[in-house]
Amino acid sequence: MSNVDPGLPGARDAAILFAALGDPTRLSLLTTLSDGRRRSIASLSGGTDLTRQAITKHLGVLQQAGLVESIRVGRESHYGFRPDRVETMRAYLENVSRQWEDALGRLRAFVEG
Repeated sequence: MSNVDPGLPGARDAAILFAALGDPTRLSLLTTLSDGRRRSIASLSGGTDLTRQAITKHLGVLQQAGLVESIRVGRESHYGFRPDRVETMRAYLENVSRQWEDALGRLRAFVEG
């Protein structure tokens, strides 16, 4: 059973983002795209052992999480990073961190008091 309050603001959204980043391939793709350049699937699969189909599947997960977006350029889709979604994760982690600090403060007061 999880100790994280599912009612915590942004918990469901953050869970989707963290799940998308839980795969090393998706994390690597996102790291590649984080330079701000849009890339095609062919470009992203070049130099890897992954097929275009595998890259497409991983990009689909990242796109569903809102971490990447695609635009059509001719017959190809070009993918780019959406840095605004990282703010969602940062805000969630700050909120959880605050909760832990409060809980530790209460524990310290109880033990010392």
